[in-house]
Amino acid sequence: MAHAHESSKKRIWIVLILLTVITTVEVALGIVKPASLYLTSILGTSPLNWIFIILTLVKAYYIAWAFMHLEGEKKWFRRSIVWTAVFLICYLITLMLIEGGYLHSTLAPLVKW
Repeated sequence: MAHAHESSKKRIWIVLILLTVITTVEVALGIVKPASLYLTSILGTSPLNWIFIILTLVKAYYIAWAFMHLEGEKKWFRRSIVWTAVFLICYLITLMLIEGGYLHSTLAPLVKW
């Protein structure tokens, strides 16, 4: 039993370190906002936003993998959960980018951004 306890302690530390590193990168990029990533546009938004979206998806996947214990499940079950979430999130991101671009172009003459 002591061995299982040690491995779960090690696992908690690994999860903590990985999520801390990803969050630190997100916060640092949010504070610094490099002009090369912030002032250009790719697929409707800046590369900085794409980096935030991708890092957030990585964190969400890892949290589900570690805390929902998906690594111990059957392959088809893991895929059904993960791919459903991935498609839903991609759909929602696409809608937000399209609608946000429309609102910005429509309201830009009326609102001082």
